[in-house]
Amino acid sequence: MSSPVVDMHCHLDLYPNPREQVQRIAERKSYVLSVTTTPKAWGGTSDLAKGVPRIKTALGLHPQLAKERKSELKLFEKLLPEARYVGEVGLDGGPNCRGFWKDQINVFEHILSACVAEGGRILTLHSRAAASDLLDALERHPGFGTAVLHWFSGTQRELARAIEMGCWFSVGAVMLRSKKGSALASRMPVDRVLTETDGPFAAMDGTPLQPAECEVALRILARLWSMDEPGARDQVVSSFRELVSL
Repeated sequence: MSSPVVDMHCHLDLYPNPREQVQRIAERKSYVLSVTTTPKAWGGTSDLAKGVPRIKTALGLHPQLAKERKSELKLFEKLLPEARYVGEVGLDGGPNCRGFWKDQINVFEHILSACVAEGGRILTLHSRAAASDLLDALERHPGFGTAVLHWFSGTQRELARAIEMGCWFSVGAVMLRSKKGSALASRMPVDRVLTETDGPFAAMDGTPLQPAECEVALRILARLWSMDEPGARDQVVSSFRELVSL
């Protein structure tokens, strides 16, 4: 029997049929980290996963929403003791987000400080066009927990720094199908790489990826790692179990 699939970054609550998706995940015995973009979304999204222990819900405040949702930081702090996972959080240096960069920094620093105060968390991190700034922030908050860089798109030098800092990575089919993405993934430590979908935002051939639809990602990782697809699947599950045991 093949190992289950790991989806380390999925916006479960943003699918048009989230309860049907939960049922499919339960039937397939997949591991899914259901990320949220605002603290106010955490309660309802957590309720979706009740009774399905392999779905975990992460408490998030997306950097693209930092300006309009920074008022929810108090709610974030209130909910954090209930959440083992934090995400989606981080920084976005894209042109549409630079106008509220200070808000992003303040929100992210606040979140990291809260994680330190709670003894650390597993974080799934957004770092588009901001990898160095994000890594700087992590270094300023020792004890924040464990960083999982979602859809990492930085430079090779930034990747080397992240690896040296002990970061983990989650990669999906859309990232891995690009030349840059596969080149980055080929340099990531095999035992610190997890699969993700980033659905429903990430799409293949115009169709949003479904939760735990990681077959293409596993096929590409198998090639990069010079192993067969079942071996790659087993490796990802083994790495995931190591992560959650830390």
